[in-house]
Amino acid sequence: MADPLILSAQNALPQGEAARLAGTAITVLPMARLTSLMAGRQVGDLAEALQRVYGLALPESGRSARNGTAEIKWFGHRHYLLIGADPAPLAQLAAMTDQSDAWATVLIEGPKARDVLARLCPLDLRAARFVPGATARSEIRHMMASVTRVSEDGFRLMVFRSMGQTLLSELRATLTMVAARPSA
Repeated sequence: MADPLILSAQNALPQGEAARLAGTAITVLPMARLTSLMAGRQVGDLAEALQRVYGLALPESGRSARNGTAEIKWFGHRHYLLIGADPAPLAQLAAMTDQSDAWATVLIEGPKARDVLARLCPLDLRAARFVPGATARSEIRHMMASVTRVSEDGFRLMVFRSMGQTLLSELRATLTMVAARPSA
Protein backbone atom coordinates (compact mmCIF):
# COMPACT_ATOMS: atom_id res chain seq x y z
CA MET A 1 0.00 0.00 0.00
CA ALA A 2 1.29 3.44 -0.91
CA ASP A 3 2.06 6.04 1.73
CA PRO A 4 -0.81 8.48 2.28
CA LEU A 5 -0.56 11.84 0.59
CA ILE A 6 -0.27 14.66 3.12
CA LEU A 7 -1.05 18.16 1.95
CA SER A 8 -0.33 21.33 3.87
CA ALA A 9 -1.25 24.92 3.09
CA GLN A 10 1.39 27.39 2.03
CA ASN A 11 1.41 31.10 1.46
CA ALA A 12 0.42 31.92 -2.10
CA LEU A 13 3.24 34.50 -2.17
CA PRO A 14 6.75 34.65 -0.72
CA GLN A 15 6.55 36.31 2.70
CA GLY A 16 8.28 39.54 3.55
CA GLU A 17 8.75 42.95 2.03
CA ALA A 18 7.78 43.04 -1.64
CA ALA A 19 8.44 46.72 -2.36
CA ARG A 20 9.43 49.97 -0.66
CA LEU A 21 9.27 53.46 -2.17
CA ALA A 22 8.79 56.93 -0.69
CA GLY A 23 8.69 55.50 2.84
CA THR A 24 5.82 53.17 1.96
CA ALA A 25 6.23 49.40 2.19
CA ILE A 26 4.26 46.55 0.67
CA THR A 27 4.71 43.42 2.78
CA VAL A 28 3.30 39.91 2.27
CA LEU A 29 2.16 38.71 5.69
CA PRO A 30 2.59 35.13 6.89
CA MET A 31 -0.42 32.85 6.70
CA ALA A 32 -2.54 32.97 9.82
CA ARG A 33 -5.31 30.72 11.01
CA LEU A 34 -8.50 32.16 9.48
CA THR A 35 -11.93 30.87 10.48
CA SER A 36 -15.17 32.07 8.96
CA LEU A 37 -17.96 32.29 11.56
CA MET A 38 -21.66 32.53 10.65
CA ALA A 39 -23.50 33.44 13.84
CA GLY A 40 -27.11 32.60 12.97
CA ARG A 41 -29.55 33.15 15.83
CA GLN A 42 -26.92 32.66 18.53
CA VAL A 43 -25.15 35.98 17.93
CA GLY A 44 -25.55 37.00 21.60
CA ASP A 45 -24.04 33.73 22.80
CA LEU A 46 -21.21 34.09 20.28
CA ALA A 47 -20.50 37.62 21.54
CA GLU A 48 -20.33 36.37 25.14
CA ALA A 49 -18.01 33.50 24.23
CA LEU A 50 -15.68 35.76 22.22
CA GLN A 51 -15.35 38.08 25.22
CA ARG A 52 -14.86 35.25 27.71
CA VAL A 53 -12.43 33.14 25.68
CA TYR A 54 -10.42 35.71 23.69
CA GLY A 55 -11.19 39.05 25.35
CA LEU A 56 -12.70 40.24 22.05
CA ALA A 57 -15.91 42.18 21.54
CA LEU A 58 -18.04 41.05 18.62
CA PRO A 59 -17.49 43.89 16.13
CA GLU A 60 -20.23 46.02 14.69
CA SER A 61 -20.69 46.27 10.95
CA GLY A 62 -17.52 47.61 9.32
CA ARG A 63 -15.32 47.18 12.41
CA SER A 64 -12.68 44.80 13.75
CA ALA A 65 -11.33 44.03 17.22
CA ARG A 66 -7.90 42.78 18.30
CA ASN A 67 -6.49 41.38 21.54
CA GLY A 68 -2.89 40.18 21.31
CA THR A 69 -2.65 37.70 18.45
CA ALA A 70 -6.42 37.09 18.25
CA GLU A 71 -8.54 39.27 16.01
CA ILE A 72 -12.09 39.22 14.77
CA LYS A 73 -13.49 41.30 11.96
CA TRP A 74 -16.88 41.87 10.46
CA PHE A 75 -17.06 40.03 7.14
CA GLY A 76 -20.72 40.52 6.17
CA HIS A 77 -24.20 40.24 7.71
CA ARG A 78 -23.77 38.00 10.79
CA HIS A 79 -20.52 36.83 9.22
CA TYR A 80 -17.17 37.29 10.97
CA LEU A 81 -13.58 36.26 10.37
CA LEU A 82 -11.60 35.01 13.38
CA ILE A 83 -7.88 35.49 12.81
CA GLY A 84 -4.98 33.84 14.66
CA ALA A 85 -7.03 31.96 17.25
CA ASP A 86 -8.26 28.41 17.80
CA PRO A 87 -11.99 28.45 17.02
CA ALA A 88 -12.81 25.22 18.89
CA PRO A 89 -14.48 26.95 21.88
CA LEU A 90 -17.01 28.49 19.46
CA ALA A 91 -17.97 25.25 17.71
CA GLN A 92 -21.51 25.08 19.12
CA LEU A 93 -22.23 28.77 18.57
CA ALA A 94 -21.53 29.37 14.88
CA ALA A 95 -21.16 27.59 11.58
CA MET A 96 -17.41 27.56 10.89
CA THR A 97 -15.14 26.98 7.93
CA ASP A 98 -11.36 27.06 7.86
CA GLN A 99 -10.28 29.80 5.44
CA SER A 100 -6.55 29.70 6.25
CA ASP A 101 -5.36 28.71 2.79
CA ALA A 102 -7.99 30.65 0.86
CA TRP A 103 -6.57 34.17 1.24
CA ALA A 104 -3.38 36.07 0.45
CA THR A 105 -2.72 38.88 2.93
CA VAL A 106 -0.67 41.99 2.22
CA LEU A 107 0.11 45.02 4.37
CA ILE A 108 0.66 48.38 2.74
CA GLU A 109 1.98 50.92 5.21
CA GLY A 110 3.47 54.38 4.96
CA PRO A 111 2.71 57.92 3.90
CA LYS A 112 1.65 56.94 0.35
CA ALA A 113 -0.50 53.92 1.30
CA ARG A 114 -3.83 55.74 1.16
CA ASP A 115 -2.90 57.45 -2.13
CA VAL A 116 -2.05 54.06 -3.66
CA LEU A 117 -5.32 52.52 -2.53
CA ALA A 118 -7.32 55.56 -3.65
CA ARG A 119 -6.32 54.68 -7.23
CA LEU A 120 -7.25 51.00 -6.88
CA CYS A 121 -10.23 50.85 -4.53
CA PRO A 122 -13.58 52.71 -4.45
CA LEU A 123 -13.68 53.04 -0.64
CA ASP A 124 -13.37 56.42 1.07
CA LEU A 125 -10.18 55.76 3.03
CA ARG A 126 -9.75 59.24 4.50
CA ALA A 127 -8.82 59.10 8.19
CA ALA A 128 -12.08 60.76 9.25
CA ARG A 129 -14.18 58.09 7.47
CA PHE A 130 -12.09 54.91 7.65
CA VAL A 131 -10.46 54.97 11.08
CA PRO A 132 -8.02 52.36 12.47
CA GLY A 133 -10.04 49.20 13.09
CA ALA A 134 -12.42 49.91 10.22
CA THR A 135 -12.89 47.08 7.75
CA ALA A 136 -14.85 46.61 4.53
CA ARG A 137 -15.42 44.08 1.79
CA SER A 138 -14.81 45.84 -1.50
CA GLU A 139 -12.76 45.48 -4.63
CA ILE A 140 -9.20 46.33 -5.48
CA ARG A 141 -8.78 46.75 -9.22
CA HIS A 142 -11.71 44.35 -9.87
CA MET A 143 -10.52 41.74 -7.36
CA MET A 144 -12.88 41.04 -4.49
CA ALA A 145 -11.05 42.00 -1.30
CA SER A 146 -11.18 42.79 2.38
CA VAL A 147 -9.59 46.08 3.43
CA THR A 148 -8.83 46.78 7.10
CA ARG A 149 -7.16 49.90 8.43
CA VAL A 150 -4.62 48.63 10.97
CA SER A 151 -2.88 51.93 11.80
CA GLU A 152 -2.94 55.58 10.85
CA ASP A 153 -1.08 54.83 7.60
CA GLY A 154 -1.41 51.04 7.33
CA PHE A 155 -3.94 48.82 5.58
CA ARG A 156 -4.21 45.03 5.58
CA LEU A 157 -5.52 43.74 2.25
CA MET A 158 -6.90 40.26 1.74
CA VAL A 159 -7.71 38.76 -1.65
CA PHE A 160 -8.37 35.21 -2.73
CA ARG A 161 -4.99 33.52 -2.88
CA SER A 162 -5.28 32.93 -6.65
CA MET A 163 -5.28 36.74 -7.00
CA GLY A 164 -2.29 37.33 -4.70
CA GLN A 165 0.28 37.90 -7.43
CA THR A 166 -2.07 40.22 -9.30
CA LEU A 167 -2.62 42.25 -6.13
CA LEU A 168 1.14 42.61 -5.62
CA SER A 169 1.66 43.66 -9.24
CA GLU A 170 -1.08 46.30 -9.03
CA LEU A 171 0.20 47.65 -5.70
CA ARG A 172 3.82 47.85 -6.94
CA ALA A 173 2.88 49.59 -10.18
CA THR A 174 0.61 52.07 -8.43
CA LEU A 175 3.14 52.80 -5.67
CA THR A 176 5.76 53.50 -8.36
CA MET A 177 3.37 55.93 -10.06
CA VAL A 178 2.36 57.67 -6.80
CA ALA A 179 5.97 57.94 -5.58
CA ALA A 180 6.99 59.58 -8.87
CA ARG A 181 4.54 62.46 -8.41
CA PRO A 182 5.87 65.63 -6.83
CA SER A 183 4.72 66.18 -3.24
CA ALA A 184 2.14 68.91 -2.71
